[in-house]
Amino acid sequence: MVKRDSMSFVFTGSGTGKAIAPEDFVATSATITPPGFSWLHVHKEETTTPSLLADAGLDSFVIAALIADETRPRCTVHGKGVLLNLRGINLNPDSEPEDMVSVRLWLEHTRIIGVWGRPLLAVQDLADTVARGEAPRSPGDFVAKLALRLTDRAEPFVAILNEEIDTLEEAVIDPNAHVSRSSLGGLRRKAIVLRRYFVPQRDALTTLEIEDLGWLDANDRARLREAAERVQRFGEELDAIRDRAQIVHDQIMDNRAEAMNRRMLLLSIVSAIFLPLGLLTGLLGINVGGMPGVDDPRAFWVVCLGLFVLAGALILLFRKLGLFRT
Repeated sequence: MVKRDSMSFVFTGSGTGKAIAPEDFVATSATITPPGFSWLHVHKEETTTPSLLADAGLDSFVIAALIADETRPRCTVHGKGVLLNLRGINLNPDSEPEDMVSVRLWLEHTRIIGVWGRPLLAVQDLADTVARGEAPRSPGDFVAKLALRLTDRAEPFVAILNEEIDTLEEAVIDPNAHVSRSSLGGLRRKAIVLRRYFVPQRDALTTLEIEDLGWLDANDRARLREAAERVQRFGEELDAIRDRAQIVHDQIMDNRAEAMNRRMLLLSIVSAIFLPLGLLTGLLGINVGGMPGVDDPRAFWVVCLGLFVLAGALILLFRKLGLFRT
């Protein structure tokens, strides 16, 4: 059972902060002045979440976007704030990493409101920085650190996909090696699903970086740009993995077609050799009078010898015609 505990913090803007009760977030946020800011993170399935978001002064457009069932990465400036949706690798137990987890954020100068549906380790990383005295110093610092942590969590999984396709490429070189098409298809599916979210996530981070927002300083923009470039690199690597998987699939099919052709060639040669031999033995086996050698005890062996000679001659002829070359 996934815990649905909400959490809320107040930050001083100097790297320190403290936890507060989520129900005190609205009252506390009203008293904060820059460089301080607050952060509320609530579960979208909690019955109190819509009312809590409404009490925080968010309009219906923002509330609907934060608690939507399905989201894609995007960045939208709305009024005095920014609606930012991002995705992170799913590292929860018994989950598929490519089933990416969304984090929905409403960003303002002095407060951050986030909504989550499933736990995301990158968000927990930021919450853990408070206890270490390394809390974010501004909303810009918060979102920059979050974007970089999302890429940090995603990079090992993309590297694993690269290693898997490398292994399959090496295995398919050997025509006799068995390469599972199901594992290849699963790898390609993972690359396609991840790319579907990484490409718009790059656009969302790039959009946020170029927006004229007072709480984003030059350092924050540089880190957002770095995160966007890393996400773009992930997208390019996933494109390459998808294309390499298609090449491996084509090679598997070529190997199978070549093996089938060799078997069919062998069967064709055997059939071509035994066709005239069968014709002769069938002709000699008809029950009519006048068959040569019927009364000669050596006739059977003469016929067998003739068949061996004929088979050898056919084999030599097929070799000369190049039918044995594959």
